[in-house]
Amino acid sequence: MNIKLRDARDEDGDQLIALIERCYAEYRGCILDVDGEVPELKAIATHHAKSGGRFWVAESGGQLVGSVGVVSGSAPGVMEMKKVYVAKDARQMGLGARLCSLAEAEAMSRRATDVELWSDTRFEDAHRMYERRGYVPGPTRELHDKSKSIERYFRKAL
Repeated sequence: MNIKLRDARDEDGDQLIALIERCYAEYRGCILDVDGEVPELKAIATHHAKSGGRFWVAESGGQLVGSVGVVSGSAPGVMEMKKVYVAKDARQMGLGARLCSLAEAEAMSRRATDVELWSDTRFEDAHRMYERRGYVPGPTRELHDKSKSIERYFRKAL
């Protein structure tokens, strides 16, 4: 699979939403409520730029197969990695690691000392990847969203 990483554009919204819907469909009870919970997906590049961040997509054959973004984190010197998704047929090829590396490099270019993220506790494969990459798991939080999500915190020193 030939995969190209590029900066996201707002026009990627429909494909990004479809990618995340496919990922959510793999887990019981995961519901993507775009209008109610994540309307930024409709204009992802603009949203991240306004949040002081950046967003990328991975594309293969004209279809989005992955995504990742970074925004300012919970404290000075910390960037938060957001929306790490990889299509099922693009997994186990190192794409998740490439996306994380891209976000971490952006954080370092902004002089961040740490990267943090929150990930639904159902996404265990992703958690194993984060831990292999040096992310340390932390506390959990309940989102009280339609998916009844419980997220785990991860943080990595750069």
